Amino acid sequence: MATVEQPSGNRWTSAIIPALLIHIPIGTVYCWSVFKQLIADQLHVSASSVEWGFSLAIFFLGMSAAFAGPMVEKDIKKSALVSMICFVVGFAGTGVSIALGFLPGVFLCYGAIMGVGLGVGYLTPVKNLMLWFADNKGLATGVAVAGFGLSKALASPAMEWLIGAVGLVGMFYVLAAVYAVMMFVGFLLIRRPAGWTYDPVASHVSRASILKKPVFWGIWIAFYINITCGLALISQEKDILHDVLQALPQYASLEASSFAAAIAGVIGLVLAVDSVFNTAGRVGFSALSDHLKRRESVYQVIFVMSIAVCVLQVVTSSIDNALLWAVLAMLFLVNAGYGGGFSTLPVLLDQHFGTKTVSTTHGLTLSAWAFAGLSGNQLASFVVTYAPDQAHRYAALIPVLTVLFIVALASVTAVRFAAGKRK
Repeated sequence: MATVEQPSGNRWTSAIIPALLIHIPIGTVYCWSVFKQLIADQLHVSASSVEWGFSLAIFFLGMSAAFAGPMVEKDIKKSALVSMICFVVGFAGTGVSIALGFLPGVFLCYGAIMGVGLGVGYLTPVKNLMLWFADNKGLATGVAVAGFGLSKALASPAMEWLIGAVGLVGMFYVLAAVYAVMMFVGFLLIRRPAGWTYDPVASHVSRASILKKPVFWGIWIAFYINITCGLALISQEKDILHDVLQALPQYASLEASSFAAAIAGVIGLVLAVDSVFNTAGRVGFSALSDHLKRRESVYQVIFVMSIAVCVLQVVTSSIDNALLWAVLAMLFLVNAGYGGGFSTLPVLLDQHFGTKTVSTTHGLTLSAWAFAGLSGNQLASFVVTYAPDQAHRYAALIPVLTVLFIVALASVTAVRFAAGKRK
């Protein structure tokens, strides 16, 4: 496989713009909380049973990415088209299933079909960006992956407005049409640099050979834990904020209705800022990786930062106002590290396995996302349910996350140590 150091052509229209046109639509999977209760109400089922739609979407995202790597390597146009068809059909099919009152259809369309579109679409632009931006691989992949994280901030208000204007089912139909246009334009624009040719011999890598390497599993474990902890915290975010604000003197004396009104704006603002930190983490940490000798250093920074803010929350748990600021720091910075872990992964794999097979290795590592999607929410739910002190049940989650982040730090440090010994 041949690549060009500084490819000729417009890198924006061939790589960056199509990457955003693909990633922004598929990133709306994180808008699930906007309409999950509405789906439950319309289908007359519990919210917990509907929740499997999101879990399945993340699972199929990770698993389809794990198997789509060779297709992306061979034909980026085909993978972009497959992503568009699966995502749009799954999204529109979710609306049809809701209209028919058919819950299994939601699981099939939103979970399985759309999930495949998510996985293939997430993987499709990554190597292309690394080829077009060989001098700034981290920043380029970070910008595109930031589109996935920023999508929630862009789409959530649009979804709210559409639900009010055309109803829940209508929202799915309208956005399916919008996303079909965006992703089709992305499909038309995306292309490899001139001078790059697919070489099946050089591009082929045995999945079994990758899975036998301890370095792969060290990266996989660190990536899995970062997502698990991020999802565990994000899934309890509103309740954690609710409990902390309720304990503050300025809110404790309010009546229930006044309290609900007072904190609604605070929680909404915090969630919006969270999205900004998530996006900034995706761009910032990936850009930082371009200036470091070892890409593992970025993961070490992420995990040390996450451990520090979790410990800060624990030690300030008995100080009202200090606790609020510590919780905000924890939510914002863990979210930044959560996003940064995604954007930095491709260049970390490139450092260990090479650009030639990065689509395959990246896809295999994204299987960690599939399993984290199933375990993150469930971990948080288990800890909160069985916490010894139910009055402060959400606080019990933080020490657990701290221990997991320490394990992740040890895992990625071992990867760096092993890489150093090979030289």
